[in-house]
This record gives sequence, C-alpha cells and structure tokens, in this order.
Amino acid sequence: MSPSVSSAFHLSAYVESFQVALSQAAPSHGPRPRVGLFATCLVDLIRPSVGFAAAKLIEDAGCEVVVPSQTCCGQPAFNSGDRRTARDLALQIMDAFRGVDYLVAPSGSCAGQIKKHFPELFAGEPELARRADALAARTFELISFLVDVRGVTSVKARFDGAVTYHDSCAGLRELGIKGQPRRLLDSVEGLTVSEMKDPDVCCGFGGTFAVKYGEISGAIVAKKADNISASNAGTLLAGDLGCLMNMAGKLQRLGRPVKARHVAEVLAGMGDEPAIGEPERR
Repeated sequence: MSPSVSSAFHLSAYVESFQVALSQAAPSHGPRPRVGLFATCLVDLIRPSVGFAAAKLIEDAGCEVVVPSQTCCGQPAFNSGDRRTARDLALQIMDAFRGVDYLVAPSGSCAGQIKKHFPELFAGEPELARRADALAARTFELISFLVDVRGVTSVKARFDGAVTYHDSCAGLRELGIKGQPRRLLDSVEGLTVSEMKDPDVCCGFGGTFAVKYGEISGAIVAKKADNISASNAGTLLAGDLGCLMNMAGKLQRLGRPVKARHVAEVLAGMGDEPAIGEPERR
C-alpha cells in the first residue's frame, strides 16, 4: 500500500469488508476478543497501509478485527475550544464502538483523546458519562494494547537496518507508552535501535499548534531533525502519523536521507513499502 491520498479508498473497502452491526451487538467475551479498529483521519486519508498493518498485528494477537463506520476523534475541535463539535463527534464514536471489547487506535494522540478527554466532555451527564467512562476503559493505543493487554513479547518480522524511535507526546505523557514499542522492535530480525538524543522531546507538530505557532513549530522540528540525523539511523519510527509527517517533511526539505515509517508497518513486516512522503511505485 502506498502513502498517496488516492490509496485511502482501499481502507474504505477494508472497512466495508469487516462491517458489523455493532450498535446492537454485545461484547464477545469469547476466546477471541472483538477489537474495533479506530483507523484515524490521517491513516485513512494519507497512509492507509498503517491501518492494514494495525489490523494484521491485532489479528496476530488472537483477536477479531472489525472496523466500524467512524469519524474524527474530535481532538482538533477539543484543543481549539470547540467543545460542542468535540462532543458531537464523541457521541458518534461512542455509538459506533458500543459493541466491541476494545477500541484500538494506531495513534497515541487519538487514543488519548478518547481515553482521557471523552469522560471530561460528558461530566455532569450521568448516563453519557457512564458510557464515556466505559469506552475509555477499553480504549488503547495499538502497541500498548499488544504488549500490555495481549501480552505480546515478539513479532515475526524482518527489517534490515538501524532505526531510531521518536516518543510522541500524547502516547508518552497521557498513556505511558515508552518501552512497549522498543520491546517489540528488539524482536524484529535484522533491526537495530539507535536512540536519538532526546527521543521524548516534542517534534513541534502538536496538531493545531503547528498551524497557530508555525515559527516555533519549525524551530522545534529543526532541532528534532538534527537529533534524528545524528543517530545515524536510516529509518525514523514513531507511533503517530501526524508527528511522522511533520518530521519526514522537515528531513526531506533539509535533504537528509532518513526514511520515516509508522512503527506498526515495521512490526507487521510491511517495511518494504515506500516511506512517508516518497512517491508511489509504478
């Protein structure tokens, strides 16, 4: 799967192939948990290969994957103070994922919005607050779900070369994701992790922050690009596509020969696709 926008329709086909009547269904409670994949806007529109990689990893962990019809998690509206829109989007997600055992997203940012901020949106409304709390309790970022919930300790994948890993702010600070991706990367044949300086420092993206404070964002990502290059790794990995797009764009503008990929793609053995920002193969 290529990273081009036109490829987004392939993920829509994937959604249709796994569509279920989740609003009436009850959680499975069986030997194979039913996991609702929250694809995220950026994965759907920009890099659907991450969605396929996430689905493969979840299925390999012994789960059934379903992809309900879905919309934005509402984080841009929430962070901009538009709580009404954020609340409306949250209600749609709460309805769509009602019948799953877990909601899993290949993004700490989106998972953090659902897990940490949905309950805040419905404080003081007992029934909706109960539903928001219930969904929050079964919402996880992809790699955290694999390691912390399903107990995955290794993957069957190969990737030749050195990688460096960026800890995205939301995943690290809201969800405590730090060692989990590195633990799984250590099991990938041919791969070595070369840590950059300050891997847990912001890349400067921050969603709407990069739009509101472009100069500050640019200065932050420039320093991050220097640290990435100094690691001597040929590939940059992270768990949030927004951060990856921001860093990949800066690296390319600086002429740095570092490829950027979502960690799920490497863990799923899909690391031979064009990197983020590279042209589609013909």
